[in-house]
Amino acid sequence: MQVKVFYHDKCFDGAASAGLFARFYRERIREDVEFVFHGLVHRAGALFDEATFTGDENAIVDFKYSSSPRITWWFDHHQSAFLTPADASHYERQQSNKKFFDPDYKSCSKFIADATQQRFGFDPKPVAELVEWADIIDGAQFKSADVAVEMKEPAMRLAMIIEATQDQTFTPRLIPVMVTKPLAGVLQEPFVAELLPPLLERHKKSIAIMRERTESKDGTVFFDVTDQDLEGYNKFVPYYLHPECVYSVGLSKSSFRTKVSVGSNPWTQAKNMVNLAHICERYGGGGHARVGAISFEPGQTERARQASREIVEELRASFLHS
Repeated sequence: MQVKVFYHDKCFDGAASAGLFARFYRERIREDVEFVFHGLVHRAGALFDEATFTGDENAIVDFKYSSSPRITWWFDHHQSAFLTPADASHYERQQSNKKFFDPDYKSCSKFIADATQQRFGFDPKPVAELVEWADIIDGAQFKSADVAVEMKEPAMRLAMIIEATQDQTFTPRLIPVMVTKPLAGVLQEPFVAELLPPLLERHKKSIAIMRERTESKDGTVFFDVTDQDLEGYNKFVPYYLHPECVYSVGLSKSSFRTKVSVGSNPWTQAKNMVNLAHICERYGGGGHARVGAISFEPGQTERARQASREIVEELRASFLHS
C-alpha cells in the first residue's frame, strides 16, 4: 500500500503538514503503508501533472485543490485554494470526509492537527512543538522582526534550509524526521547540520543585499533581486530593515519562475489594510489576505516587473489615502 503525499515545497508549513498527515494516517487509518513525498511549487501554467498521482491513495496538503479523481485526501488553508470556480464547485459537491478547507487557519499544520483530532481521534500532543512553530512561521506570529530574521531558533534554521535547498531529495528525507524528533534534534541530524553553516552565511549576505536594494516610500518597500540567487530569501528582512513600512513587494528569480512576492508587516499598527490575495489573484497568483505571490515564466521578467510596479503604486496610493 503506497500513499503519495503532495505538499507545498520550499515551505516549513508544507513540510510539516506532509509529516503530520503521514503520522496521522499511520496512527489512525493504516499502519502497513509506504509514504512517498512529492513537493509542489506555484508556477505559471498548470500546477499539477496527473501522471504523478500514482499512489494507491494520493493526498495534497497546504496546496491548491485538484478535482482529479485520483486525489483522495486534501487539506488547505489558503484563501486562494481553488484555481477556478469549477474547482470550488467540485469541492462543494463532493462533501468528502477526506477533504478539508478552512482559510481562517494561520497554518495548514494546525488545521490538520485540529481536523484529524476532531474527526479521527488523532493525538497531536507528541508533535505540539512542530505544530506551534508551523503556526508561528506561516502566520508570521513572531514576537518581533528580530526573532524572524536573526535565526536563533531551531525552527527558523530548519525553515531557512527548507526554503533554500536545491536538493530535491532533501525535504522528502526530512519530513519523516520532523514528526519523530524535537526540532533541535532534527537540526542535529548530519544530513541537516552540514547544510546550515553556508546557509547562515548566505542569509547574512542577503540582508546586506536587501539593505542596498530596498526602497521604502509611502508605507511600501520595493526591491528587485532578480539578478541575485536570492529566491529563498527571508521574507521578514524588509520589515527588519524598515519597521515603518506596512507592505513589501519583492521581485526574485529562480530556474523555474520569476516571482512577485507581496506581503505585509506583521508588526504594523495600520488599519483597513488591503487584501493582498485579491491583488495577486488578478495576476494569476494568490495567497492570504496579508501575504501572497504571483509566479511568471522565467523569461517573463519584464511582465513580472510591470506587475510589481502596478502593485507598488496601488499599495502606496492606499497607504496615502488610509
